Amino acid sequence: MTENTEPTEIFPPNSAQDENLLEAPDQRIAMLEQELQEMRDKWLRSEAEMANLRARTKREVDEARAYAVQKFGRDVAEAAENLTRGIASLPKRGADESEIITKMREGFEGIERSFISLLERNGITRTDPTGAAFDANLHQAMAEQESAEHPSGTILQAWTQTWQLNGRLLRPAMVVVSKPPPGAQPHIDAEA
Repeated sequence: MTENTEPTEIFPPNSAQDENLLEAPDQRIAMLEQELQEMRDKWLRSEAEMANLRARTKREVDEARAYAVQKFGRDVAEAAENLTRGIASLPKRGADESEIITKMREGFEGIERSFISLLERNGITRTDPTGAAFDANLHQAMAEQESAEHPSGTILQAWTQTWQLNGRLLRPAMVVVSKPPPGAQPHIDAEA
């Protein structure tokens, strides 16, 4: 049996590792500073992206809270319109009106005021557009009527009100819009 007298190396020589250790310290420092700058840039971008994500998520949650009841609000606005129509359908007030009709009218009018107040406290508002200029974003033209007294595009009559939830349209007003009579000169707005 022959004995191996050569010492065995635990770590064989690695020429690439030795070369890196022998590399000029200035180059190594420059390389490490460049890596540090790249990591810092990545970190800053990541932080900016997270801040944008937080802001976008907060905005979406706030918007969802504000408009979560939009469908419900649309249905409630319709119920309020029906209540108003019901009150309008009662017989006209008269001197010979029976006491029960007077009390019934006053009761329904009180319910309507209370109901509208409750809606307004919850961000649902109604606007009567009669006399205003037609706005396709808020009104739905149901008919046109000739009028020499009003400029073209003026709302002469509102069949329903404009309903909004926190400034967002729930239901457009159904309106009758004025148009010039035949042969009339078109109205030109000098201020526009």
